[in-house]
Amino acid sequence: MATWILLRGLTRESGHWGSFVSQFELALPGHRVISLDLPGNGALHSQHSPPDVHGMVAHCRTALTRMHIHEPVCLLGMSLGAMVAVAWAHAHPAEVSALVLLNTSLRPFSPFYQRLRPSSYAPLLRLVLMGGTAEQWEQTILRITSNTGKTEVLPDWIRLRKQHPVARANALRQLFAAARYRAPATPPRPPVLLLASEHDGLVSVVCSANLAARWNCCFEQHPTAGHDLPLDDAHWVLAQIQRWCVAAAVA
Repeated sequence: MATWILLRGLTRESGHWGSFVSQFELALPGHRVISLDLPGNGALHSQHSPPDVHGMVAHCRTALTRMHIHEPVCLLGMSLGAMVAVAWAHAHPAEVSALVLLNTSLRPFSPFYQRLRPSSYAPLLRLVLMGGTAEQWEQTILRITSNTGKTEVLPDWIRLRKQHPVARANALRQLFAAARYRAPATPPRPPVLLLASEHDGLVSVVCSANLAARWNCCFEQHPTAGHDLPLDDAHWVLAQIQRWCVAAAVA
């Protein structure tokens, strides 16, 4: 069975997957699921974030080597994590057997105002430049990334921010790395599934639609969820992955 590597987005850590990891393991019995933190986030919050996406790929590859994982893996990435997955698959195609990308955006396929919706500029800049309490940070992030108002996750998110605070410099490095990353025009060698939210308040769904058209890969769109698809509708995400794994012969 496959080994799945889960990669979160900007300033987020493995803990932000919440119950999605256990739900994933139940949905795909026998598959191994590993959630990695990028440098500067989570358990690695004291490290410097790499200045580019390729540096994040190098970290992930080293982490798998330390875990003695040498077989090709399936990558599931959200937002910045999806960029890392794409860069990994392009640079080292023999190491990746499948890609699932959630609400991602890639240059040169979409303009900046679709890759980060203008409505999110003010609240994000206010937090980055002026700071705020852990409660203010997480309430703002939940409001921007979720359309279901699942406030029950806030205590866990606030605890994670206090336990693993992300330095402002690391947040900026990750933001700049995401802004600068430019994906190759050709699709990765492994099969790709794109999942996106029609009403994503952070990244326009057009970004995934454009990418699917250019790469001629499978694309499914959720009608109501926000940017954090696994939070808003984990069941839908996993149903799409189950169906696609059968069709794409991902085992």
